[in-house]
Amino acid sequence: MPKSSKVTQREHSNEHVTESVADLLALEAPMDYKSSQMSMNMPGGGPPPIGKPDISPDLEDGRPAWNSKLQYILAQVGFSVGLGNVWRFPYLCQKNGGGAYLVPYFILLILIGIPLFFLELAVGQRIRRGSIGVWNYVCPRLGGIGVSSLMVCGFVGLYYNVIIGWSIFYFFQSFQYPLPWSECPIRRNGSQAYVEPECEKSSATTYFWYRETLNITSTIADSGGLNWRMTLSLLAAWIIVCLAVIKGIQSSGKVMYFSSLFPYVVLFCFLVRGMFLKGAVDGIAHMFTPKLEIMLEPQVWREAATQVFFALGLGFGGVIAFSSYNKRDNNCHFDAVLVSFINFLTSILATLVVFAVLGFKANIMNEKCVVENAEKIIGYLNSNVLSQDLIPPHVNFSHLSTSDYAEMYGVIKIVKEDSFAQLGLEPCLLEDELNKAVQGTGLAFIAFTEAMTHFPASPFWSVMFFFMLINLGLGSMIGTMTGITTPILDTFKIRKEVLTVGCCIVAFFCGLLFVQRSGNYFVTMFDDYSAGLPLTIVVILENVSVAWVYGTKRFMQDLEDMLGFRPCIIYFYLWKYVSPVCLIILISASVVEMAISPPGYNAWVQDLAMERFQGYPPWALAMCFALIIVAMLPLPLVFIARHFNWLPDGSNKLSVSYRKSLAKEASNLEDETRFILGKNPSEAPSPMPSHRAYLGPGSTSPVELITNSTSISGYGSGYQTNPAPPKSES
Repeated sequence: MPKSSKVTQREHSNEHVTESVADLLALEAPMDYKSSQMSMNMPGGGPPPIGKPDISPDLEDGRPAWNSKLQYILAQVGFSVGLGNVWRFPYLCQKNGGGAYLVPYFILLILIGIPLFFLELAVGQRIRRGSIGVWNYVCPRLGGIGVSSLMVCGFVGLYYNVIIGWSIFYFFQSFQYPLPWSECPIRRNGSQAYVEPECEKSSATTYFWYRETLNITSTIADSGGLNWRMTLSLLAAWIIVCLAVIKGIQSSGKVMYFSSLFPYVVLFCFLVRGMFLKGAVDGIAHMFTPKLEIMLEPQVWREAATQVFFALGLGFGGVIAFSSYNKRDNNCHFDAVLVSFINFLTSILATLVVFAVLGFKANIMNEKCVVENAEKIIGYLNSNVLSQDLIPPHVNFSHLSTSDYAEMYGVIKIVKEDSFAQLGLEPCLLEDELNKAVQGTGLAFIAFTEAMTHFPASPFWSVMFFFMLINLGLGSMIGTMTGITTPILDTFKIRKEVLTVGCCIVAFFCGLLFVQRSGNYFVTMFDDYSAGLPLTIVVILENVSVAWVYGTKRFMQDLEDMLGFRPCIIYFYLWKYVSPVCLIILISASVVEMAISPPGYNAWVQDLAMERFQGYPPWALAMCFALIIVAMLPLPLVFIARHFNWLPDGSNKLSVSYRKSLAKEASNLEDETRFILGKNPSEAPSPMPSHRAYLGPGSTSPVELITNSTSISGYGSGYQTNPAPPKSES
């Protein structure tokens, strides 16, 4: 229809002549909207114009798309299921009441996790932009959300890839028998041989981690120079990540088929193997024995909320970026529930594996404790410190069981009550070994590694374990890098390959901070301060901007238009009231925790061969607070700049595909109007689409879809000369 044409109504109508919808788009850049696809067409809407092929909107607006739904689900699973599922969740379970911890975790997954995960999937899929573009459309004054999200992704990616580098180092070290961390090294001084003192005071796996791998210094102030082996491992890690994401989802999507599925193969193999190990059942039973009195403590709920929050990758931008490559009619509600429960079940699976193996290790250590203390008792018997009458007659020292030792220990403790402490005997209880809570690198590179040295064919299991860690980390890094590159590619015209390689090179050089001999202390610093509080604030602002600024009713209507069905009404109340309140409580608890906990780190003291807590020096303390401030600074800066109109809202830079799709929708509306009001009475009117973009209360005319400056279809500004942000409608 030419721009000069008019849509007129029948002569007997008293209504005025209405301008063509094409005239209302006259201020936009000229385009052949007749040949463009109605990319905002909803399920159940009117049919496309006769004789025109149903062109995929993904191809038309030039945005890449997932090759299959499976590839997309694996990408979201690979991003959300990471190292934290293996070494953080089991620790929290053990610390916070065993099986009872699953109750608050599951409740908070329903109240916070799934609703906010669904929210991020929905806005990414609807607006089809990265984090910066999405929040510029939803609420331009809160556009700093996307920038803060991108910066947190950058901070996390810097140190997260260092962990992948450590795993790569251990992976290659596993190709030898015996494993290099199975025994303490022997030193020679002339003709005399002796065990390395630092190793003898700790353990072989602890020594290998702190001395052979990290070659760590005793304080954060002593950098010690670069650790060249860790530097090469970090370089290898960044090369792998770069190759995985260099083509965007075309390359990362294919990588996800392996990196997302392989960890499950390894976990199931470890679970089956672990169940045949002595003590595995003890470990699992200890894990899932509920301690109900602990479940009611506020700290348990705070840590459960934090774990739910980070397990799903909320606020990082990776979820939104992955979802933005979906078709607009994809059922993102199903995706949110599916991925959330896969993540939850993976955490339980990993917990079973970890405690089956740690139960085996505890049994080994307990038997070792019994042997060492039995030798002490034999020595006391030979020196007449203890009487032979104290030893039960059925006890056989050559085949001493843990129950026999416990009986003997109890008798000696009662009889020698006054001088018992001087004997230096230990109770050797399996429960004590199982209660030694370890997490993070302590679990992966020390406790679990030590347990694998007692496996038959230990190099094979070690190779499998660290290859699993590499793939778990790679899946999360792909999501993190996508959360960085997608918003930049949406905003600036730059080649994807150039941006990816440039980001990886810059990140590698920044990451040299973490491969100094003191680098492990900086990993701890970034893990504690760069993501926790800033990311929580980012997510609550995401929630508020959609539920309160944009309007929950309007958002629910959008979801109905997009999905073809209206989500359960419970989401309305979760987004509007429950999730914001829970997040505010979580932020308050996090701030209180930071205030009462002295900022510091666990330093490895070489002379004592043990960790000791040390406070950060002033310059490191300033660095901690700088990480928080820098990550959150875009939020007030963008708000102030947009409030005083110093910064454009950025939506015009991102609306090329929207102009095409909006113009196509206008074209279809004109065609429908012509069918109804046209001059040829023999033509049957086209049925009205069952789903139309929601215009808010009081809007009746379909032409208002174009003239309304706060059209819902764009999640923000309409296409006028001076776009206005959406008005709040709650």
